[in-house]
Amino acid sequence: MNIQELKLFRHLAASLHFGRTSRACNLTPSALTRTIQRLEEELGQQLFIRDNRSVSLTPAGQLVKEYAEDAVQRWQELVNRLAAGVAPGGQLSLYCSVTAVYGILPKLLGRFRAEYPGVHLNLQTGDAARALIKLRNDEAEVAIAALPDLRPVGLEFLPIIETPLVFIAPARFPGAVIYEGKEIDWQRTPLIMAERGLSRERLDRWLAERRVEPNIYAQVAGNEAIIAMVSLGCGVGVVPKLVLENSPLKEQIRSLAVTPELAPFSVGVCTPARNLANPIIRAFWTIAEQCREDK
Repeated sequence: MNIQELKLFRHLAASLHFGRTSRACNLTPSALTRTIQRLEEELGQQLFIRDNRSVSLTPAGQLVKEYAEDAVQRWQELVNRLAAGVAPGGQLSLYCSVTAVYGILPKLLGRFRAEYPGVHLNLQTGDAARALIKLRNDEAEVAIAALPDLRPVGLEFLPIIETPLVFIAPARFPGAVIYEGKEIDWQRTPLIMAERGLSRERLDRWLAERRVEPNIYAQVAGNEAIIAMVSLGCGVGVVPKLVLENSPLKEQIRSLAVTPELAPFSVGVCTPARNLANPIIRAFWTIAEQCREDK
């Protein structure tokens, strides 16, 4: 077995999903299957149990997972030591939302590219709520994300910006918000909610504290999708103000004055602590620190 095979195995052992690992590692599912089969033949042990619904590690697979994690980490440490004193080069995988691309990354990536032109950037965009999942599954090395209420062990987080979490309604469809007197009737007003993530957790807590059974119109992935559905008059939603300010639909949205307000988001750069030994990631982190200090 070689280091690339161990990296593939380690990713699959974390994701337990052949399709997800093949997409993240840029190879076909059949190629990934052949790699795992070669490892199993070389070791003489079955490493995964697969059926139509799930993938799980065998006891032998768990032992190989521990070995792979140690071997990949020691390999990276060796690469880092050999690269000491040499200008960083190679690849940096970064995950963020589309909003972060517009609102946070231009200055940071502009300075990073100017100082380290030899680094190839692999930028992935998607639902902000998946940022920490991407890091945990080794599908990205660095992410722009909101700091969760409970920070995962081993995660380094550098705050860049704080943004309020706001209730939004359509500007052209006043009937989307239902009132009881002067107060919003939250049990009748349709809500567009995030499927997962910090904004969903805070909205759920806000509703529970008021003993409100929400009238959920839809649950969607991504703040941009919430804004789109609200702009069409489907209901009311909750998004970070930073997302709203960078949305092409912001003129079709109005903010609602709701009390008590939801706690704001602290948005920043995050990466597993072990990654900071990598010269490329350490350089990116240093640039992020400088950009924050320049504010």
